Amino acid sequence: MGLQHAFAMVGGLIVPPYVVMRFAVGGDADMQQYAIACSLILSGIFTILNCVQFNIPGTKYVFGTGMLSVLGTSFGFLPIYESAIAAMRAEENADGTDKYSGKEAYGKMLGTTMVCAMLEVLLSFVPKDKLRRMFPNIVTGVAVMLIGAGLTATGIKYWGGGAVCAEMAWKNNGQVYGLVGKGGTWFGPAQTGVAPFPGGGGRSMCDGNGEVIKAFGSPEYIALGFSVVLMLVIVELFGSPFMKNANVIIALLFGYFVAGVSRAEGNKFVPDTKIKSAEPITFAWVENFPIGFYGPAVLPLLIAFLVTTVETIGDLHATYEASEEDTESEEFDKSVQGGLLSDGVCSFAAALATGMPNTTFSQNNGVIALTKCASRRAGVCCGLWLVALGVLSKVSGIISSMPDCVVGGMTTFLFCNVFVSGLSVVSKADLNSRRNRIILAISMGVGLGVTAVPWIFGDQRGSSGTAPFWACSGPFREGADCNKGERGIRDGILILLTTPYSIGTLLAMTLHAILPTDMEVVGYSADGGKA
Repeated sequence: MGLQHAFAMVGGLIVPPYVVMRFAVGGDADMQQYAIACSLILSGIFTILNCVQFNIPGTKYVFGTGMLSVLGTSFGFLPIYESAIAAMRAEENADGTDKYSGKEAYGKMLGTTMVCAMLEVLLSFVPKDKLRRMFPNIVTGVAVMLIGAGLTATGIKYWGGGAVCAEMAWKNNGQVYGLVGKGGTWFGPAQTGVAPFPGGGGRSMCDGNGEVIKAFGSPEYIALGFSVVLMLVIVELFGSPFMKNANVIIALLFGYFVAGVSRAEGNKFVPDTKIKSAEPITFAWVENFPIGFYGPAVLPLLIAFLVTTVETIGDLHATYEASEEDTESEEFDKSVQGGLLSDGVCSFAAALATGMPNTTFSQNNGVIALTKCASRRAGVCCGLWLVALGVLSKVSGIISSMPDCVVGGMTTFLFCNVFVSGLSVVSKADLNSRRNRIILAISMGVGLGVTAVPWIFGDQRGSSGTAPFWACSGPFREGADCNKGERGIRDGILILLTTPYSIGTLLAMTLHAILPTDMEVVGYSADGGKA
């Protein structure tokens, strides 16, 4: 039972660290392998602690849920990490050199996460009914849907060959330009992550698929990504309950196998260099990042922890229902308090251990419902399996050697699954209510709009086209026309405005707070009665 839960988690656990290290931090293969291994190890340890539950001495409070509830690296923080790291890496010193390396930018996000995680720790002591009133389904559903929508757009770029080359254009004058991240960072051909088109014309080339370097959207990339989706469908049609619970890892391994035996003009999609170079075993803290603090990311991270808080309450409610336990009992209230405290403390501890925030995973409720096993011993065993997979770093070497297009086929499914989860939450609200429809339309309209056109707030496609309001929109350098404090405020506003679920959630929360509950339009029939 624990192995099934571990398999159900692995696909979701490896994607956030892989994406951040490969596309935001720009780390090498060793860095990617370390981040994946660290995510598996930390998720395993935190899952064990969460399932066991501990009483806090001298208080009525507990740490952990005391039930089969697993913790893992959260998708919700991925867009913020990408945007903030991209903004930091765009800053330059007076001599034009980079102000922050990828490792330094990631370290600043870890330190900022440690501070912001304290919000969820504080919220764990607030009665759940008050939290529900503050963040109803219409608000949390919007947040989760926009997380999924923003990430799905990124997933489809991986599927076409890579997120970087998807945003590039190769100009005839030999200059590479493009938008990286939500803030819009411009760079030239010396930047890594894109291979120029032979001859100096046409489109940029994708070089994250082994030895195969082709233009974005090439049929070979599309076909390999589709092999993952095809296996997902086959498993759902003909697979056993065990296979359906582990559909993500099965489909991912199938796509990896197809890529491994495929060739393009004699070149391999999966060279074995990363696997051979991986150490036999590893653990957390093998890599170190200088801890810092990045003020512009504070507000988006606080919103993320607010969303995580309410999402965790819903996840635990679903876990109790799948376990056929009473959701009106004192034990449920204790599990909610312990679960929120566990989320906050484990997110802090994960950042201290160089990993991204860890929160409650909801997809494992399906495993409980199918297997009818709700024993927390299965959760402990799940944690042990995850630690074992992380320590055996050859596993991370295999994962990091997967072509971008194969990862894209899987992440498109996983990310859109997040959107569907949010849709399920929104469906619990009264969508016939005029008030709820207005909240939904405005917040989703702006959020989805930012997903499609991320540079609407703070256009950075060229200095001449930058809106005058953003006076510091070019690369920041010491001695530029804005000081460090002004730049920090501006970057914080831009991260908030250009992260779909940050701006969407903020709008939904504001509208929920100010719109009256009696907004329904009442008409009257000809005889004077209400219609």
